[in-house]
Amino acid sequence: MMAAMGLLAKNGKASGEALYRGTNLLALGKADLNRIRGRKITMIFQEPMTSLDPLYTVGSQLSEPIMRHREMGKAQAMARALEMLKLVRIPDPERRLGSYPHELSGGQRQRVMIAMALANDPDLLIADEPTTALDVTIQAEILALMAELQKRLGMGLLFITHDLNIVRRIANRVYVMRRGEVVEEGPVAKIFGKPEHPYTKALLEAEPTGRKAPVAANAPKILDGTGIQVSFKIGGGFMSHPPMILKAVDRVSVTLREGQTIGIVGESGSGKSTLARALLRLLPSEGAIAFRGKNIASFGKSEMRPLRRELQVVLQDPFGSLSPRMTAGHIVTEGLLVHEPSISRQERDKRAARALEEVQLDPSLRNRYPHEFSGGQRQRIAIARAIILKPKVVVLDEPTSALDRQVQKQIVELLRELQRANNLSYLFISHDLAVVRAMADHIMVMKDGKLVEQGTPDEVMDAPREDYTRRLMAAAFAN
Repeated sequence: MMAAMGLLAKNGKASGEALYRGTNLLALGKADLNRIRGRKITMIFQEPMTSLDPLYTVGSQLSEPIMRHREMGKAQAMARALEMLKLVRIPDPERRLGSYPHELSGGQRQRVMIAMALANDPDLLIADEPTTALDVTIQAEILALMAELQKRLGMGLLFITHDLNIVRRIANRVYVMRRGEVVEEGPVAKIFGKPEHPYTKALLEAEPTGRKAPVAANAPKILDGTGIQVSFKIGGGFMSHPPMILKAVDRVSVTLREGQTIGIVGESGSGKSTLARALLRLLPSEGAIAFRGKNIASFGKSEMRPLRRELQVVLQDPFGSLSPRMTAGHIVTEGLLVHEPSISRQERDKRAARALEEVQLDPSLRNRYPHEFSGGQRQRIAIARAIILKPKVVVLDEPTSALDRQVQKQIVELLRELQRANNLSYLFISHDLAVVRAMADHIMVMKDGKLVEQGTPDEVMDAPREDYTRRLMAAAFAN
């Protein structure tokens, strides 16, 4: 699809035909192509933070393609931009027109990208993993919205995804690709009901399986937060309206025990990641926080520094969280420079090799750079960077959302094995409830900064008590 849109890197070359209404896109010059892409054919990319310009407001970026392709004035284009934000159900759309990308959650940024792609009523929408960053309820809404617009506009939809549940739900026809080749194609019912190619069968069988046994009720507490509250001031300043106070986390308590995995689920903006960052003292917060029985709620940077090696984080985007200028070996050992500065370069290199082996990555690859690895390999490097310091607690913030199902299953099995080998405790944040079920022995459900329900996976997923949890489960496991 990048080839068809003329978006290949300079060292890429496309041959063959990509016909749009009889015109070969591969033969068009840039000027002719620009009259089609952004107007007749639009594209949504997987990572909205790298697709949106951090220096411009949402309204400016939404109105630009509208003015360019529809020859509208600024006021008309902004009105259309507001209409599109309402269409994709962005909360408080009037205020969000003036927001910058960093002020929005991942799910909200993705909805802005979808609004931008749909603003000119295209003939064809190419959606490249557009729901990866979205929670299951918003995902369901966006898919329903796309289906509604497709029907209303007669729009073609080409959906690229590793989420087979989405394929089953929205597609009419499926193409299965492996290593640059189509290995199987056909109607949805045939591909899912009677797959023929071994790779297709392997994909359909790649759902994370198994369940984690719960820890003992009297297992030692490793991280204990009581009445955690995190607030942000939004807006305000000279000659402006009074600032709004947003309670991102509203008096939530959590107890993590040794060897336990707590899954934290909820919609985008529900406070999941903010809670985890507050517990690790990466954000200012109110409430009590104890790590291994020691009160750390009032610790400053210098007091927290020696504890950082025991409190580690693996982030959602393994490409964005790894420095492109550092080799895998240097990335993995970066923490050792801070926490064990006296060890030799040779010893650091040995430790890097052992850490990469532990995450089942060939240590001979440690002199390569992040762009030379696949998404799954980059995530293994991020995990190795965390475990090389022998932590006690690891926050896993959407660690599998950008990965295909086969790699997801491998990473889940790897994380479980590392937990068993090192008696790790995990805070596992995810909107993929199938992965949460496979990883967690306790689940917390958050909404609007509050804890609405918690319990074992069986209690929360199979017999939820709250309406919100029931809606969450219905959206996650809909066929």
